[in-house]
Amino acid sequence: MRRLLSKLGFGSAVEEPPQLVQTTSPDLNGAELAVAYFSGRAGGDFYEFVRVSPHRLLFGLLDLAGKRDDSRPILAAAHACFRAGGAELFSRPELNEAEAMIELARRLNLEIMRAAGGVRSCPAFAGCYNEDLGTVCYVNAGHTPGLLYDHSSIEELPATGLPLGLFSLAPTDARIVGLGPESSLAVVSRGVVEAQCRDEEFGLAGVKHVMGRKPPSAADLSRGILEQVQDFMCAYPKHNDVTALTLVRAN
Repeated sequence: MRRLLSKLGFGSAVEEPPQLVQTTSPDLNGAELAVAYFSGRAGGDFYEFVRVSPHRLLFGLLDLAGKRDDSRPILAAAHACFRAGGAELFSRPELNEAEAMIELARRLNLEIMRAAGGVRSCPAFAGCYNEDLGTVCYVNAGHTPGLLYDHSSIEELPATGLPLGLFSLAPTDARIVGLGPESSLAVVSRGVVEAQCRDEEFGLAGVKHVMGRKPPSAADLSRGILEQVQDFMCAYPKHNDVTALTLVRAN
């Protein structure tokens, strides 16, 4: 229960200085996934990762609109749908990853609208990492673009559909990208790119700068992104939830 409350950001009501919190995925074959965020979250950032087969790890970063105190039932419903739907869809013997990702997005969309009792925007980036192939099949439902670093170039992974929670019939596409040796994938919340200092935004450029340093692990990369945000702002981020989810493939 504590693990679930931590992921959804429900902690003590006593206000404390934000602290950088980090967690890593279960053991992956030749790769590592990590998430970092600042505590004291008040917005709708929600992350999850769950092993759905012997060689697949499902992960996601969602950003539900509205204040966290008003969104708890919706966040809890989305969390349960992500885990249960992912376990069902990605454990099937005859699996088409793209179709499974699209179906998961459809279920999340309907569950968010059901729990909200209507419309509630929820940009989302969800992916399935295939350890055997070194690939990520993903959907980007109106979320901040993912970033894929491969040696000397960084590719943006833009939206493949509208944010979840807006329309009962909201089609989205799924795409597959490959991670070569020493490649990395970063997905950050809106609070990261909108971090400001003297009317200048941190932006995706700030994230790309950290990725270009080639941190050796996902833990180093996710922590490095948030530390760079804090250095850029010269203060703890309080404007919004600030979350970085990263996946790094080894040699």
